[in-house]
Amino acid sequence: MIRALLILAALLLPGWAAFAKAPTRTPTGHFVDLPAVKSTNIAPMHVAIWLPPRYAAGKKRYGVVYMQDAENLFFLDKSNFHKVWAADKSVLRLVATKAIDPVIIVGIYSPKGDRSRTYMPQKLYAALPPALKVKADAFMAGPNQSDAYLRFLTGELKPMIDRRYRTLGDPAHTVIAGSSMGALISLYALAEYPGVFGAAACVSTHWPLIDPAEAATFEPELLTVWQRYLTDRLGPPAGRHLWFDHGDQTLDRFYGRWQTQIDATLNQIGWRPHQDVETRSYPGAAHEENAWSARLDDVFGWLLGPHDD
Repeated sequence: MIRALLILAALLLPGWAAFAKAPTRTPTGHFVDLPAVKSTNIAPMHVAIWLPPRYAAGKKRYGVVYMQDAENLFFLDKSNFHKVWAADKSVLRLVATKAIDPVIIVGIYSPKGDRSRTYMPQKLYAALPPALKVKADAFMAGPNQSDAYLRFLTGELKPMIDRRYRTLGDPAHTVIAGSSMGALISLYALAEYPGVFGAAACVSTHWPLIDPAEAATFEPELLTVWQRYLTDRLGPPAGRHLWFDHGDQTLDRFYGRWQTQIDATLNQIGWRPHQDVETRSYPGAAHEENAWSARLDDVFGWLLGPHDD
């Protein structure tokens, strides 16, 4: 009977997935799996929601962290590389020490085969010089759909989550996060939708947009595109917060010099180090989920903890 009511409720909710699996409850919170959230902007998206312990027993409202690549956030058996961020475990540790308040995590699975063209910031792509745009086209292997993806996040998924769950829906309690290309789309979301997102975690940000070896030839032009975008579209912090980090192994070894240039631009437009924006380097860390999991307490602790603005 309960399962039947859950299915009926899912069908009646506007824009909700055609079928929502029954929650998986554990002493450390519980998960809701939505295999196909419908959209008028993009193909149906797979979404995983983590609700913190005692959510069902109370009336408290919660901030929400929207995270890219949900397949690599929680479950080893669903992950691409048998590695996960263990994002729920990080929140539990930080809540236990009172470093942060509990939050809801909404993970959006990456679209299979379309990740690059979904996470490539469309306005940056449009501003690329012709020769670099050719490289970006080959890298994406299809038409850019990042603006459509953000319309889904902001106009369809977030309103649905706010209706369905007890959220604190204002920007101050709405965070977006991702790694590599997922970091790019998270930064893009913060810049394009300041009325929706109040903070972004950009982990191992893939500043070159394409293969770093190919981007090296175009580095001055690409940095100019980034500087103009950040100045014109992101602008001053206005109460928002940004986290950046990188390692120095594998793909991350390319990011340090890019991050230094980006940090300088952010400082010029009013982002104060350690107050509005935090950048950290992790020597020995590679470009992979275990490395990101190892520093996620740092990420969430700084981004979700109290700020002296």
